[in-house]
Parts: sequence; structure tokens; C-alpha cells
Amino acid sequence: MTVVWINGAFGAGKTTTARELIELIPNSTLFDPEVIGGALPHLLPPKRLAEVGDFQDLPIWRRLVIDTAAAMLAELGGVLVIPMTLLRQEYRDEIFGALAARRVSVRHVLLAPAETILRERIAHREVPPDLPDGEIRIRQWSYDHIEPYRAALASWLTADAHLVDTSALSPYEAAARIAEAVRTDAAPVCDIVQTPEPTAETLAAGVLLFDAQDRVLLVDPTYKAGWEFPGGVVEPGEAPARAGMREVAEETGIVLEEVPRLLVVDWEPPAPPRYGGLRLLFDGGLLDDAAAGRLLLPGPELRGWRFVTESEAAELLPPVRYERLRWALRARERGAAIYLEAGVPVG
Repeated sequence: MTVVWINGAFGAGKTTTARELIELIPNSTLFDPEVIGGALPHLLPPKRLAEVGDFQDLPIWRRLVIDTAAAMLAELGGVLVIPMTLLRQEYRDEIFGALAARRVSVRHVLLAPAETILRERIAHREVPPDLPDGEIRIRQWSYDHIEPYRAALASWLTADAHLVDTSALSPYEAAARIAEAVRTDAAPVCDIVQTPEPTAETLAAGVLLFDAQDRVLLVDPTYKAGWEFPGGVVEPGEAPARAGMREVAEETGIVLEEVPRLLVVDWEPPAPPRYGGLRLLFDGGLLDDAAAGRLLLPGPELRGWRFVTESEAAELLPPVRYERLRWALRARERGAAIYLEAGVPVG
């Protein structure tokens, strides 16, 4: 099962190109996530919708896109063509990673006309006549997203997606280019680890590694949003500390000679659709400059790493992971492990 995700700025011609593409790729179906966005006012109270400026910022939108795409492929098979702007890398990670976890491969294509062409298309974009102030609002919305689009291009988008310059192409010609790129693997399947979604509570072990400045190592997974500690889920019959050592070796190439010391046990409560479970953090000790220089990254799983201070970690880690780190650092200072529930010390 495969998804062809057509990305690009608002006004790049994603939907019209997608409609042409399903005529060129056998056994393909169009799924427009705008349908999910249109359903949200019927599902959520106005107060919740007013809290965000874009429905993509709602976790329910991202989850429904993932679930709907997987359900459509289970029902229909073949290829799902999805035209949707994705400018935030963490949303790309969440959506593509969850699809990969369901054994759905993703080919990421970027429609990239010149900005002058893009602005011209926005200016002449058709707007539903029954939408109050629709012309002004929709066009301004598109213009406002050109700068975030530029930022995404400069930081991650062109490296992640197969680029198609559509400045001089009709939607059919753009679709033909994409169909050929899919057929020949010029638009490859995204290189992303396939980690099955949990079906019950899990036990996970992370390992904190430090450099000579006592900064802690964080890694950036390709398959989920937010930075993390080296580590992963403990396999059945595996000792948690040994699992952390295995994951460190697999993720970074660093082989720990001694079993690391326990710093934190944190119970993560279930928060549907996540099951929660126990999260352990261990002290992997100091990496000298030579060891830090040997850090490796497996492409499908991690895209980056960095050593950070505690305050820098607060900017990178989701709140619950940061609290876990904060108390792990206090435990390291005191020489005694700490028990947490949802990141809060208990007992």
C-alpha cells in the first residue's frame, strides 16, 4: 500500500494535479484532507477551533488524516494520492511515521513553481461565490503562507521531497512527471523506520549520554515529532538497561561497556490513542571528544543529534520528556533514582 503525498504552497496546483494523477497511476484514489478540515466544525466546539489558527495544529486533524488514509487503503488497496500542504516538519514526521508504522509507504512530491508564478496563480484563484469575503480571506491566507513555505524550503522540504518545478507545466504535465517519477523510483519511498504502533502499555528505556561540557545528547527521530533521548522499547524477555544499551549502539554506534545506572522511573498514563507505560532513564556517562566524534546516525530512524544544555533541552523536548529529563538530572546530582508519575515525583 502506497501514498503519493503531493506537497507545495497554497496555490501550487496540488489538487488539480492530483485529479490528473489518479488517471495516470493504475488503481489509485484521491483523498483530499481538506474534507477532514471541513468536518471539524461539526465535531469540535467553536471555542476549541478558535484556539488554533490552522486546523493542522489540531492533533485530531492529524490523527483523522492518518486513520482515514489507512482505512481507505485497507478498503481499496492500490495507491492513495493525497494533495496537502505540509510545512511543519514535526507534522510530516507524525503523519508519515504513523503511516509507516501501518506498513504504508509514502512517496513525497513537492510542486515548486517560481514564486512569481505562485503569486499570479493565487491572484487568479477561483473562490466559491457563496463564501462571505471568501475572495479576500482565501487569497490573503495563501499569501500569508508564502513566507512559511520559503522557510520550509530552506530548512527541510527540498531535502525530503522529490521536487517538480511546475512553473511552465499544466496540471496534466505535472501529473505525468509525477507518474513517471513514481514508476521509475525517481520519487523514492521515504526512508523512514517502520515501528509498529503499540497495542498495549509499553516499557521503554532511554540513556542519557554527556559530553565534556556536561551537555546531554538528544536525537531527532524521522518517524515522530519532537526530539528524544537515545533508547527505545524494551523487547519481551529483555532487561531494560540492556535494551537501552542495545538501542544506543543501534542508533548512534556507541557501545557502552558498563550497564548504566538508573536515574528515573516515570509512569506515563494512557492518553488515547496512546497506551502509555513505564519510561526509564539511565545514566550512560561521559563521552569523550573521540567517542562523540564517532557518533553515527541510521538514516531511516534518526536525522540529527546534538548535545544541549538543560535550558536548550526545554526548547526541543515535548513537555513530558523535558520533565523526565529535568528530574533525571536532579537524580544524577543526588546519586539516587527518582520515581515519577506523568513527570511528577511521587513518594
